Amino acid sequence: MTLGFTPAVEIYGANAALLNERLLSWQHIDAAGIESDQLSLTIDLEGLPGLPSLDGKIGLLVGYRESGLVDKGEFVITRRTPTLFPLRLTLVATAAPFSARDETGFKQRRSASHGPTTLGALFRQLTSRHGFSPRVAPDLALIKIDHVDQSNETDMGFLTRLARTHDAVAKPVNELYVLARRGQAKSLSGKVLPNVRLSVTTNNRPDDHGFISATLDETARAKYQGCKMSWWDAAAGEERIVESGIAPFKTMRRRCQNAEEARAACEGEVRRMMREMLKVTISCPGDPALCAEGLVVLDDSWPDFMRGHWSIDKVTASGSRQNSYRCTLAATCLGSTQ
Repeated sequence: MTLGFTPAVEIYGANAALLNERLLSWQHIDAAGIESDQLSLTIDLEGLPGLPSLDGKIGLLVGYRESGLVDKGEFVITRRTPTLFPLRLTLVATAAPFSARDETGFKQRRSASHGPTTLGALFRQLTSRHGFSPRVAPDLALIKIDHVDQSNETDMGFLTRLARTHDAVAKPVNELYVLARRGQAKSLSGKVLPNVRLSVTTNNRPDDHGFISATLDETARAKYQGCKMSWWDAAAGEERIVESGIAPFKTMRRRCQNAEEARAACEGEVRRMMREMLKVTISCPGDPALCAEGLVVLDDSWPDFMRGHWSIDKVTASGSRQNSYRCTLAATCLGSTQ
């Protein structure tokens, strides 16, 4: 994607005219995993009679005038914070259809037992009762669950824990609730995620339009290459251990219900440890193609120890009248670095 030079942002939906006219700054957080995407707007209240009643659903278009704007989705306003001197109003909106009244008990903690069932069936059952349309990756849908306990957890927390056991993500995306492997959640929700190539300019200085800075975190290298998980064999009356990977092993404290659950948990933990061996944080010019769970390719203009494909965990895009459109992204290594 060829980027332009004139950043542009446009709000659509409820109260769009007022928001666009008085917008001072904005921030859009696009995160992988359980965190719901979030949009924050700061607007100028000077000269307005009283506090405007701003609520409802809004959307964000962002990009450059020369290359066009990209729709980043719709959000429901969940919080309003006015401040005095200067007179400002900060609006926070989330991509998930949360409401303060919580009619379906989405934020309510529950204790329940589930099974025998499958991961897909349980996921569909719990998300559907809150009005979401579930989407489940085929390789996860048929995983058998003999028995699992939900212990004083919200349905979202419980589903997140189940997803993490299988090295997957469970995430609300607008009216959808997606269960998928990392990097697949946006594709299941209907979005197409292009690979984004980043290049370092020859004049890479803070006053340059294309300035890029990056920090590589090698302390995230896995101390372990394998995992051990215990489960209780009721028939034999003893604890048994399941292993995955090679030594040195990480011993998980949680005890599983059976051998199948322990094996799945071990394999998921090993995949997670191997995936998170290296992390990078990058600050770069704003690019609407950068999305959580997408891929960023660091080309030959980067130092050899940073080159390769990185899976994006989180993108924080922001802009204001004073500052140009910038993105900060956190990513984990997928390979090809040295």
